[in-house]
Amino acid sequence: MPVQEREYDIILLGASGFTGRLVAEYLLAQYGIGGDLRWAMAGRNEAKLESIRLQLQGYEPAAPIPILVADTSDASAMAGLASQTRVICTTVGPYALYGSSVVEACAHNGTHYCDLTGEVQWMRRMIDAHQAAAAASGARIVHTCGFDSIPSDLGVLFAQNTMQEAHGVAARRVKYRVTGFGGGLSGGTLASMLNMMEEVKQDPGLADVMADPYALNPQGAPTGSDVNDQTGAIYDEDFASWTLPFMMAGINTRVVRRSNALLDFAWGEDFNYDEAVLAEGKGALQSKITALAMTAGTNALSIGPLRGLASRFMPKPGEGPDQETREQGYYNILLHANHPDDMEKDIRVKVSGDMDPGYGSTSKMLAECAVCLARDNLTVSGGFWTPASAMGTRLIERLQQNAGVSFTVE
Repeated sequence: MPVQEREYDIILLGASGFTGRLVAEYLLAQYGIGGDLRWAMAGRNEAKLESIRLQLQGYEPAAPIPILVADTSDASAMAGLASQTRVICTTVGPYALYGSSVVEACAHNGTHYCDLTGEVQWMRRMIDAHQAAAAASGARIVHTCGFDSIPSDLGVLFAQNTMQEAHGVAARRVKYRVTGFGGGLSGGTLASMLNMMEEVKQDPGLADVMADPYALNPQGAPTGSDVNDQTGAIYDEDFASWTLPFMMAGINTRVVRRSNALLDFAWGEDFNYDEAVLAEGKGALQSKITALAMTAGTNALSIGPLRGLASRFMPKPGEGPDQETREQGYYNILLHANHPDDMEKDIRVKVSGDMDPGYGSTSKMLAECAVCLARDNLTVSGGFWTPASAMGTRLIERLQQNAGVSFTVE
């Protein structure tokens, strides 16, 4: 069936999970059901889906949310699901365990796709395996459509657009600095991180892929001078503050660098990008001790028995904070764009979210990505894209209008 004639605009896969329910809740509140946006919920357990529908709509709604039953372990079921919709929006992770069949089905059926993965090694596998099929079918495959990596990817795009408008040049370096952060940890993100470590244990060669600053760039594309992500405390002259490692940098930086490559190196082949947390109010010694503790904690998770012990105390996939915690959460990020020739022309922008990053804001960002892919007149053809390279300023507009994410010039 041609894409424009399919029964649904969006199928939300994994709607019975914690984050999936939040996405469904947002779609219902923002776009309704039975209106212009045709969407459905899908998952492997019909009873759980019906329970979610009951929670969202109550008894005997005039227009019930359609429910579709399909298991990601069934490739033919995924192909059938993909053939019914313009977009599959999935929250079923870890994606390295449960996402490959979905990507394959979308790539071969011309179905657009978005997810919340931060699994670099899996994204690399999917790009290599299915880029040709997606390009041929017209499917736009877009990973990392949540807190990792939309604030990074679109924040850099916004900063670069601002620099171009003000000075007619691209910034050759952008620094991403987290200044404030509140909310619950994502069980799905943690599960994905632990699964990545398990994969590295089984295949040590994956460590080289994950350590490569340009791991997600198109094969054969030029690489710049960026090196490993920050692990210690570093003083940043532009912010007049010490900085600490940021746990999501290993994902976000690679997505931003891929965006630059997919945008025909609009920011230059020598573009530099890094991420860190501002240690505001902390001196050198306190910052260095904090950084050492953070690095030690990360290294401890690479040890199998310690990883197993830690997982018993971490949030599990499908678990998350209550509504009050989500609504009281927030994040504030500053991005400093260095003018290539004149530091007096440097530009600083801010990205902020009005809910906790791991659940409240992420669910709204993912939903708007799905709507953008389904509805908007995007210029890119089929293939594997990033949020910035596929949806760009149109997605920035959507997030500001609907999802409580703001992009402002400081």
